[in-house]
Amino acid sequence: MLIEKTSKTEPKPLNSRDTVDRRFSIAPMMDWTTSDYRVFARTLSKNTLLYTEMVTTGALLQGNHPERFLRYDECEHPIALQLGGSDAVALGKCAKMAEQAGFDEVNLNVGCPSDRVQNSLIGACLMAHPDKVKDAMRAMQDACSIPVTIKHRIGLDEQEEYSVVRDFVGDIATTGITTFIVHARNAILQGLSPKENREVPPLKYHYVHQLKKDFPDLEIILNGGIKTLEECQEQLAHVDGVMVGREAYHNPWILSQVDEQLFGGKALVHDRYEALDAFVPYVERKLEEGERLLHLTRHILGIFQGEAGGKQFRRYLSENGHKADAKINVLLEAIELVKHHQQKG
Repeated sequence: MLIEKTSKTEPKPLNSRDTVDRRFSIAPMMDWTTSDYRVFARTLSKNTLLYTEMVTTGALLQGNHPERFLRYDECEHPIALQLGGSDAVALGKCAKMAEQAGFDEVNLNVGCPSDRVQNSLIGACLMAHPDKVKDAMRAMQDACSIPVTIKHRIGLDEQEEYSVVRDFVGDIATTGITTFIVHARNAILQGLSPKENREVPPLKYHYVHQLKKDFPDLEIILNGGIKTLEECQEQLAHVDGVMVGREAYHNPWILSQVDEQLFGGKALVHDRYEALDAFVPYVERKLEEGERLLHLTRHILGIFQGEAGGKQFRRYLSENGHKADAKINVLLEAIELVKHHQQKG
């Protein structure tokens, strides 16, 4: 399936660079933004930029089956591979692998606060080592011709001054990197869990807005706490793009309006049943390949969020989808259960 390019008459972001339109994207999320989820997201929006889960350089260069981290369905384009690592040589090799695998972008994670990745000098802790980040950015750009981007926080721990993120971005930009995805919170490296790090540190959108003012030639993407397309529209008056995370996973139906409201195109589907119908052939194919139904349906549990029958849909899939012999009929029955509930109501 080929993804159509947006027409020239559609609104463009403040800066339009390379072939990737980052006006709206879904954040990389461990265990969530798998290929199965991304295929379902693509039934709802053709223009949204999709990101993989973070893949470490070790998994690609030292693992037994590195190709499994690079697999995706053709319909997932435009798609970016997010890397975790700090060794410039290794990151360069992985950026080349990303290009060879057909990804549209390769991104470096400088935002994850997890203790587990800190021990390997991966993620947000790299903000304290800008020289390592610059070496990595240069190596990745030298190794591939696809866009190289970076995702980072606005500071670490008790750093409260705007100058922290301003100086970081200015320093990294000297490498030729032009796209910065900024999670508008600090990363607390000790004392908070990754979940708490997504909720406790206060959001400072005005810092990201100021970055765009101070670096008008850079592409600045805002991430953190966005839950509605109305909020996206508001932020796009200040920055080049918006990245949405958990809301796009727990309430995927919001993606159905992205193409129309943010890209000026036509909606792919008009109701949730159309999206599920489009997903069913993929589920059938994956089941034939040996994948378990639960691994596929866990990503769509929120499609009826806030709708009549939504709880019944989630319960039916949760109670029946985990069985080893669960087939496509379980999903079809869950859909019919919602239809019956809505017709009765």
